[in-house]
Amino acid sequence: MQARDYESLVKLASKAAIGVAFILVLSKLYAWWVSSSAAMLASTTDSLLDVFASLTSFLILKYSLAPADKEHKFGHGKAENLAALMQSSFVLGSALLLIFHGVDRLLNPQPILHTNLAIVISILAIALTLALVILQKMVVKKTQSIAISADSLHYQSDLFLNLGVIIALVLSQYEIAQADGLFTIFVGIFLITGAVNIVYQSVHDLMDKELDDEELAIIEQVINENPKSLGFHELRTRQAGKMKFIQFHLELPDHLPLVQAHKIADEIEQAILTQFAHTEVFIHQDPQSVVPTELSRLQKG
Repeated sequence: MQARDYESLVKLASKAAIGVAFILVLSKLYAWWVSSSAAMLASTTDSLLDVFASLTSFLILKYSLAPADKEHKFGHGKAENLAALMQSSFVLGSALLLIFHGVDRLLNPQPILHTNLAIVISILAIALTLALVILQKMVVKKTQSIAISADSLHYQSDLFLNLGVIIALVLSQYEIAQADGLFTIFVGIFLITGAVNIVYQSVHDLMDKELDDEELAIIEQVINENPKSLGFHELRTRQAGKMKFIQFHLELPDHLPLVQAHKIADEIEQAILTQFAHTEVFIHQDPQSVVPTELSRLQKG
């Protein structure tokens, strides 16, 4: 996939998320205003966070997609992780406020008005969110964007949250007053769990976590398949935004001319690049005689 195609697709998904989030905030805010439902307030708060998260994600994506420059020669991909950490702090604060509000409603339940209107708006929210998730999944399938994948996961959870709001509103019509407060507490706990997961993933990426086992296996297979390669060691990988970075030491015959060694390394690099889009490969060439046997990770024959 060309870089221009990648950028246009992720920006399309990001702009769509912002648009859907704004529509949901306005509609849910009105529903909460007329119904006084704590569950609807929780859902509105979640949509407000969606607006902030999607808007921040769009701005950060735009920055992270910028090419490497003099001060950032490895690119700007890790900006996505910094944005995620910032978003998580807002999510945690809002979640705690929701839990306090839910406990108050649980102890002091209040009647909910215009529940039918609130239910209709929740159904609209489910329809819009489902359409957005389908679009995001299509973009992730083509681009493998981590940022859009995380955004999509958040909106998938919103489908269940909106369904839960409908259940709470229906139960309130049968005078189960505690349902409103209970669900508000549930949403707060749910948001805290999601925020902790975002922090966990972001910290791992910022600390240069290795690529997953499947991707590492592909890299090893590519090196193994080259008939001129005698071994490799010190394979190191990491990812920053859309960019993957792969480096290793390639073991070659002692008396191989430098021109041929360079050609072999280029062949392996190109083979890896055909497997992974948006990747930089760094190969250090070693004479096999200087490499301890236990280091080599290539099995011939």
